[in-house]
Amino acid sequence: MSLSVCVYCGSRDGRDPLYAEMAEATGRMLAANGWGLVYGAGDVGLMGRVARTHQAAGGRALGVIPGHLFPREIAKRDLDRLVVTETMHERKKVMFMNADAVVCLPGGAGSLDEFFEVLTWRQIGLHEKPILLLDAGGYWHPLVALLDHVVAQGFAQPSLRDFVTVVPDVPALEHALRAALPQAAASSSATMRSI
Repeated sequence: MSLSVCVYCGSRDGRDPLYAEMAEATGRMLAANGWGLVYGAGDVGLMGRVARTHQAAGGRALGVIPGHLFPREIAKRDLDRLVVTETMHERKKVMFMNADAVVCLPGGAGSLDEFFEVLTWRQIGLHEKPILLLDAGGYWHPLVALLDHVVAQGFAQPSLRDFVTVVPDVPALEHALRAALPQAAASSSATMRSI
């Protein structure tokens, strides 16, 4: 069974053209390594860019979207698999359960919600999947500083930061995924406990 990477990212492009460039490079990189894409099924913003470039490079994609977002995120209908859920929570669970690692590109409140949920699940021992932040142009610096602040103020163990790998660009992301995915695949069958 091939490995898959869940990508969280914005349904908009953002202001810096670097975000779009890195989204497209991420899609191509995942396909070049034979890794499937699991994502929110939208055909807009960075989501659409990752999916289109991944598919154009021969990758296989699973999109997961709640029915109420079909028109808003313009669901991509030419995916290998499209799952329509009833709720956002179900969407996040299906995406996570079908992936061996999680990558978070620039995005807004939805991407932050997804990131913090999988980080919390990791913190309380529900999984051991790698979680990576693609820090395009320093986009995630404030988030990393917040995580450090949470630890410094005693609201989490220092191990919280060990659960997140921050990479500056797509080549570093590829290197980190190559290192992490074999271990993730080995433990994936035992990692989903009551999520």
